[in-house]
Amino acid sequence: MASPAPRYRQIEEFLLEKIRSGAYPVHHQIPPEEQLARDFRVSRMTANKAIRDLVQGGYLVRQPGLGTFVTDRKAESSLHEALNIAAEVRGRGNDYSNTVLCCEALEADDEVALRLGIRLGTRIFHTVIVHRENDIPIQLEERFVNPKWVPDYLETDFSRHTPNEALAAACLISDVEHVVEAVFLDAQTATALDTTTTTPCLLTIRRTWSDEHLISYARLTHPGDRYKLRSSMRNRP
Repeated sequence: MASPAPRYRQIEEFLLEKIRSGAYPVHHQIPPEEQLARDFRVSRMTANKAIRDLVQGGYLVRQPGLGTFVTDRKAESSLHEALNIAAEVRGRGNDYSNTVLCCEALEADDEVALRLGIRLGTRIFHTVIVHRENDIPIQLEERFVNPKWVPDYLETDFSRHTPNEALAAACLISDVEHVVEAVFLDAQTATALDTTTTTPCLLTIRRTWSDEHLISYARLTHPGDRYKLRSSMRNRP
């Protein structure tokens, strides 16, 4: 017998159904966290997680002092945030799945040691995961994690939680750095992404901090014809 969906996921599905059906059109204000928590008999923290996932997925936008509103779906990811790719995909109304290719502890080589700011040979955690949208690979994520700050990382059930969720559960994510470049793929990566070595791809180098602690370094490879990255800046007086 299948396990019931987590309570926050039930709230997400409720809100998504309202949005998809048109009951909550663009710019409609959704019920506040307190009301959702009462209606679903969950904690406010659980309701907050459901809303936060849909904000990250591009279905909702928070307006401080006013509430949370339905927005147009986004087909791209922000370069200013470390979004949860599962919520991003589901937020577009699509099915998310993944395949874990590697989950291990190893010693940091020169590049990883430099990127994580640790000594060469330091024990680190390493995962390689293919993320899919409607069964189509959209990202190959290779991630290196400092176990000093995320000691239970390798115990994560990645069929249920993304690496981003594992980091956020262990630490408050305070800063994210992105570097993006265009690349062609080696044969192994092309096979994992079900594409060819001649397909132009985007490689995002992401480093993640919790306060002054550098906790993670990731290489995120996206086929260029399946994914977009977005950046925006607002000048303030």
